Amino acid sequence: MSGQLLSRGPLDAAAAIAVVSASGNGGTAVFIGSTREEGEGPGRVVALSYDAYEEMADAVAAALVADARARFGADLVVRHRLGDVPAGEASLVVAAGAPHRAAAFAACRFAVEALKRDLPVWKQEVRADGTRGWRDGVQATILSR
Repeated sequence: MSGQLLSRGPLDAAAAIAVVSASGNGGTAVFIGSTREEGEGPGRVVALSYDAYEEMADAVAAALVADARARFGADLVVRHRLGDVPAGEASLVVAAGAPHRAAAFAACRFAVEALKRDLPVWKQEVRADGTRGWRDGVQATILSR
């Protein structure tokens, strides 16, 4: 993995793709997760606000990248945005490059699912009326850690 996992500014999918599109890689798969206006609570979502246990996040991501390389022979770049991410903007970019498309797809999906499950990042919906609400039952998760 090159560079830093977490960013407080917009994510650059093209830069992630460039890293994994080496000449030995015949397949590149990319996932971009974006904020959508429909949320889990009432009202229109204008942003998602992300926070992280930053000291742990890079270690989790490094282990994930090493695991993906061992399992799929893939190069992998993962980037996650922190702070308020307005509707329509990317909060997660995962790019996987591998000699063949099947491995690139598998590595990309593996990474997205592992990040969702293991990365110490939490999000709140920011609604148009100014209220905030936890997403994905995260409040109970934080209290139990």
